[in-house]
Amino acid sequence: MAGAVWFWQRMVSPHMAGLAAALAARGRNVTYVAQAEMSAARKAQGWHVPPLGDARLLLAPTADAVRRLVDRVPDGSLHICQGLRGNGMISIAQRQLAARGLVQWAAVEAVDDGGWRGWFKRLAYRRLIENRRAYLQGVLAIGHTTSPWLAARGLAAEKAVPFAYFLPDRVPDTVADFDAGPKFRFLFVGRFVELKRLDLLVAALAALPDRAFELVVVGSGPLEEKLRKTAAEKLPGQVRWLGRRPMAEVQAHMARADCLVLPSRYDGWGAVVSEALMAGTPAICSDACGAAGVVLASNHGGVFPSGDAPGLGRLLAEAMAKGRQTQDERRRLAAWARCLGATDGAAYLDALLFPRTNVMPRAPWAPAGKCIEPA
Repeated sequence: MAGAVWFWQRMVSPHMAGLAAALAARGRNVTYVAQAEMSAARKAQGWHVPPLGDARLLLAPTADAVRRLVDRVPDGSLHICQGLRGNGMISIAQRQLAARGLVQWAAVEAVDDGGWRGWFKRLAYRRLIENRRAYLQGVLAIGHTTSPWLAARGLAAEKAVPFAYFLPDRVPDTVADFDAGPKFRFLFVGRFVELKRLDLLVAALAALPDRAFELVVVGSGPLEEKLRKTAAEKLPGQVRWLGRRPMAEVQAHMARADCLVLPSRYDGWGAVVSEALMAGTPAICSDACGAAGVVLASNHGGVFPSGDAPGLGRLLAEAMAKGRQTQDERRRLAAWARCLGATDGAAYLDALLFPRTNVMPRAPWAPAGKCIEPA
């Protein structure tokens, strides 16, 4: 069926649902297959099932259900599958689709290959890529290092296409209600786990000579008691703990912050970075976050080496020294960041899946006239 695109995902993720809906709005026949609407873990974090617009939702919670669906898939359809490894029932769909000779793309995040486990991951991906070379048309490489990493594992460079998690588009006047408080406002949004390195942010802020700031923290997790104690010692009276909040409320806090900080040791993308930029709020993140590339492209905030507290501190100090952005500056940043929204993402995906020329389409966040190509 010409123009038919199937998404195969473990759940109806806000990171992909908006993209599927926007692609359907472009006139493509879109089907979104998920094992479940939402996982219990994501529900506990305040996630909700996002709308899919005109895309059709089908649930396939078992291996038999996946096989039955693949049998019904129309000839000529294109398929975007979540990941290449550790993706549950999706791996069954990938094998069945290959057996039918249908075109497949995979959406792959940046891989955390640090430590001794990294060697096994690199070897596993090399084998996966070799085994799937014949039927894998391309990979949507999510994260600024993912394209070259996959190429180093044997994937043809032209098949490792730079990609992002494109989020639902925001209302254009979102930044109009910015409420500047008396102090420069840093914001952290995420789980309180070692991977997110909120402790590193607290340490870097504590080392700043200028204390005219506050840190707003949204989230929860197993390290909360320890982190609260550390913050009380190093930043007394300067941290506001808001706990877990619904997504809509988190977006409002994004629009009221001066700078979002994501100091993660690893993040496949880091959707809060996109959310901040789309609200007109500059972002600082580590180079181990997949979204680091769009932070650099935004010309706001900055990127520091993962785990480098002094490097993070320098960016925090620079952000404060520049001062608060004006409303016009925030609107300009938000306007640029529409390139991270589902509408621009769907146009990019459409050009990848249904190319009209032999020229690689430009990633939406790339400078005008420059095509971001796989390394």
